[in-house]
Amino acid sequence: MDFLRPTTLADALAIKAQRPDAVPIAGGTDVMVELNFDHRRPAALIDLTGVAELAEWSTSDGSVRLGAGVPYVRVIAELGDKLPALAMASRTVGSPQIRNRGTVGGNLGAASPAGDTHPVLLAGGASVEVASVRGSRVIPADEFYLGVKRNALEPDELITAVHVPVTGAPQQFSKVGTRNAMVIAVCSFAIALHPERAGIGAAVGSSAPTPRRALAAEEFLSGELTDKKLWGTRGAISDSARRRFGELVSEASAPIDDVRGSAAYRKHALAVLARRTLTWAWNDYQGSERSCA
Repeated sequence: MDFLRPTTLADALAIKAQRPDAVPIAGGTDVMVELNFDHRRPAALIDLTGVAELAEWSTSDGSVRLGAGVPYVRVIAELGDKLPALAMASRTVGSPQIRNRGTVGGNLGAASPAGDTHPVLLAGGASVEVASVRGSRVIPADEFYLGVKRNALEPDELITAVHVPVTGAPQQFSKVGTRNAMVIAVCSFAIALHPERAGIGAAVGSSAPTPRRALAAEEFLSGELTDKKLWGTRGAISDSARRRFGELVSEASAPIDDVRGSAAYRKHALAVLARRTLTWAWNDYQGSERSCA
């Protein structure tokens, strides 16, 4: 196995063009596990830890451009105010050692249905920036996941950044597991309020072949808030609306039975997570109005 260590993004893309079979490695928190258990034996690894361009983030036009090499610990420390749900999800990833190494870019590259950041990116309307020697392109997050551990990257492309809108509105993330961190999610859920367009973002993880948006739930709750004029009044959401939202989130999933939980349990847990996270997010939205007053 060849171990290739580019020091610039241009070098990394040139290597990937020449060696499309080479597997990129940054934190290594997924790839090294697969290597250790002999689940994968690539012809080459491309070590991206020396590529400084991938370890930066910036803001522009109301979005954060998060470099693919920025570790979770920096998302938590530096972006909690701008991207609250992404910071919440990052706190649940592994141990402190894993959070120091792992990256959102690596989570995307692995494309595991159980990846903790995926529901947040979907609910928040994120997009994935990828590049090759042929140029760069941006893929909406809801077009990026193609199947179990399959993504929309071409063989010569690398993930360079994630673009996440900064809305200033409440967001929440929650997952079910045997403990809060250091565990693969049995199921997970993220919600993002988008009051500027009277919209809702809602997405499930670890409960279908890919992370996916709960489109019917989004449409229902957005209509409920608009019809009842709750975006403006910030009044209470009815219990029946919360329950229906949870039901629609559950219906968006397509889980399986496995060692972590049954399909029936996942569907029930998602409905509960949806109701709870909606309550937390709406309480925050109501609280921001009281603070302004």
